[in-house]
Amino acid sequence: MVLPATVTRPPRAAGTATDEGCPIAPVIDIVFSRWTTPILWQLHAHGRQRFNDLKELAGGITAKVLTQRLRQLERDGLVARFYFGEVPPRVEYEITPLGESLAPVFASLVTWSSAYLDQVRVARTAYDKAGKPLP
Repeated sequence: MVLPATVTRPPRAAGTATDEGCPIAPVIDIVFSRWTTPILWQLHAHGRQRFNDLKELAGGITAKVLTQRLRQLERDGLVARFYFGEVPPRVEYEITPLGESLAPVFASLVTWSSAYLDQVRVARTAYDKAGKPLP
C-alpha cells in the first residue's frame, strides 16, 4: 500500500504491532458508525437543529436510530442536547467543540474521496468483471 506523501507512519516499538492492534480502531468505533458521520456532518454544516429537522437532513434514518445515535454522541461528548421545558417541549442538538475538532478529519476524507473514489469504482468494476467472489 502506498500512502500519500503527506501521510507518515509513526515509529513502532519492537514487539508492539500485535500488542496494541490498530491505534485508530477506537476512533473508528466512535465516529464512523453508520449514522454518526451524517449526523455530525449536518450539525457542523447547519448548526443547532431540532430532532425532526436533523432527521430530515440526515436522510433515511429512523427516529429510533437517530435517538440512539444522538444519545451515544452526547455520551461521547460530541453533541450537546438542549431541552426547553415549554409546551410542547422542544429539544435541540448542537455539535460540541470536541465534535467540531473532527472537522479536519472529515475535510481530509472529502479530499481523499475527490481524489481517489473513482479509482475505487474502477477497481470494483474490474474485480466484479473477473468473476471473483465477494467475502
